[in-house]
Amino acid sequence: MIFDNYLKIKGLINIANKAGYLIIGTDSLKGYKKKLYLILMSNDAGSSTIRNANFVKQDTNCEIITLTNDVFNKVVNIKNCKIIAIKNKGLAEEIKKYLRGENIG
Repeated sequence: MIFDNYLKIKGLINIANKAGYLIIGTDSLKGYKKKLYLILMSNDAGSSTIRNANFVKQDTNCEIITLTNDVFNKVVNIKNCKIIAIKNKGLAEEIKKYLRGENIG
């Protein structure tokens, strides 16, 4: 069941990426002030990444969900990536639903 949720989250992140609703990496996220709905971050992200995520959270009022490195790598599947952000409310809500449904994060 948990594996199914990984696949669903991975699929939703793929859709967000193809539709242009995904921000990948700290450099792309730094200073972002438009509407965001969700930030997913690996628990082994650096202090600079965490600080930037918190600044963006203050500016955009989005939610930050920190995942274990193993889970983050399974659902995001982008090499050397420790943070992503979702700009679409529907996709963000679906991802949150699957993350909370099985407590995999």
